[in-house]
Amino acid sequence: MKNKKQKLELIAPAGNLEKMKTAFAFGADAVYLGIPDFSLRVRVNDFTMADIAKAVAYAHELKKKAYVTVNIFAHNDHLKKLPPHIKKLKAMGVDGIFVSDPGILAEVKKIWPKGKIVLSTQANCTNWQSAKFWLDQGISRIILGRELGLKEVREIKQKLPKLELECFVHGALCMSYSGRCFLSKFFNDRDANLGDCSQPCRWKYQEDKSIFLKTEPHKEVIELVEEEHGSYILNSQDLCLIKRMPELIDAGVSAFKIEGRAKSVYYLANVVGVYRKAIDLIQATKTLGKKEKAELDFLFSELEAKLYHRGYTEGFMFGAGKLAQNLDNSHKISDWEFCGQVVENKKIKKAEKEKKTILIRVHNSIKVGDEIEIVKPSYDIIKMKIEKLVDEKTGEEIKEAHGGGGEKSVLLAISETVPEYSVVRRLVK
Repeated sequence: MKNKKQKLELIAPAGNLEKMKTAFAFGADAVYLGIPDFSLRVRVNDFTMADIAKAVAYAHELKKKAYVTVNIFAHNDHLKKLPPHIKKLKAMGVDGIFVSDPGILAEVKKIWPKGKIVLSTQANCTNWQSAKFWLDQGISRIILGRELGLKEVREIKQKLPKLELECFVHGALCMSYSGRCFLSKFFNDRDANLGDCSQPCRWKYQEDKSIFLKTEPHKEVIELVEEEHGSYILNSQDLCLIKRMPELIDAGVSAFKIEGRAKSVYYLANVVGVYRKAIDLIQATKTLGKKEKAELDFLFSELEAKLYHRGYTEGFMFGAGKLAQNLDNSHKISDWEFCGQVVENKKIKKAEKEKKTILIRVHNSIKVGDEIEIVKPSYDIIKMKIEKLVDEKTGEEIKEAHGGGGEKSVLLAISETVPEYSVVRRLVK
């Protein structure tokens, strides 16, 4: 397998500092984040400039990286606020800035000529001549458009061997071309290209009767509304390329990106942990044998069975020609529910000295009798049934605990060491 020794980077989303720390704990080499003003995540984004400074310092302490997104399609008003923002990022020493707008690119180059600039997937780079243009403008890495096939990726790398290639390997897909969508702006005046998408592609659409489209000379007939109850006609399945990682590495991709700054720490722990394990597995062997392929199948099954998702697709990368849609519902329901995350606390050492005890910050609910799995940052999984729970504040034994605001924590006795940031899920069916 070619490129076995090349340095690979697993890049995770960070919607806040806790999510960032979880991503790093589970094996991310880098995170990407940004403030609402210039990022394509206006809502469900807790970062301030002070937080970014803390994030960069935390990443560098771990010898890891923090990239900042400045990838909106800017209007004139944005340009007025841009210079002080870039100067602050430069002073912090961020590891790179993601851009999609030529005007923003010009400003970044002027203020920080030696800074690392990465072309966002929002810029729709889908051919080697376009890639060469951006390379000549000072871009050192391109996040490829998600409309590319593997053969096209390989050709870009062959034509431009010095250019770093990054691609998305997991997460939500947009029904529009690399996110250039106007539906949100049209329906409720929230501009997707300024990071404020209301995701109308995930809505359910209804008509009094079905609408059929047909164009000559093609024979295919498209039914826009399947039945009287409506349909999720724009709802793309999610991207999952876990089993295709060897081919992506072989094609010259060196950075693998996970989508989901608005997702939970549970999502991050599982997706980052699985892809970390896959990359390490691939790089540890010259040729994938039965054992390694079986491990990749297992990792895919973890993503498929134990996370909420819209169904999985390989998108355009491996010759599908079009995105797969989930017409039936907004997302698939898992038999497993996120119920908590292991946190560090000195009180752990005082409780039940004869056994190791972990402190769990409760999300959703957890109760005695639950069958649970504790997912460690190494993606080793502890399976057990809860026999006893203790309220962390009162020290009293309880039958169940419910989350909400992250304020409820419980103690759980366990026979082995469980690292901080491990996540806990319970079987609900």
